[in-house]
Amino acid sequence: MDKPIPEGFVLNDRRGPYTSHNGPFYINTSKDPWVHGTYIIERHCNAAQIAHGGMLMSFADGVCGHAVYKEAQIPGVTIKFNSEFLSAARTDEWLEGEARVTSIKDDFAFCEARLYVSNRDVLLVNAIFKLRTNKQQKRSLKKRR
Repeated sequence: MDKPIPEGFVLNDRRGPYTSHNGPFYINTSKDPWVHGTYIIERHCNAAQIAHGGMLMSFADGVCGHAVYKEAQIPGVTIKFNSEFLSAARTDEWLEGEARVTSIKDDFAFCEARLYVSNRDVLLVNAIFKLRTNKQQKRSLKKRR
């Protein structure tokens, strides 16, 4: 695809192997909240040539995860994810997503996200993340080595 990436967006290389494989995904950190974006390409689509629901949910989960980390300065793990599909995202459309943390209570972050194409909402999400303790983070790093 030779479409230009919108101004302010850079390749988001702060995602895990699963998400990086499914990208490319971009981020604009000059806005608040941060805005994530991607062109819908063939591998993102189902047989009807619209973005697969699983792809949209994975993308939204990453958008939420970044918002949680930005707000809490602690990584989180998704423990609840409710999604509402509102319209389709089609091949070659530029999809954007943004999220905000609505509250943090104890070790839990509550987040809302919105994916959209232009002014058309595609997916709304409400999610809860369990914030990881330093001990949990260190254990995870040891397993990867």
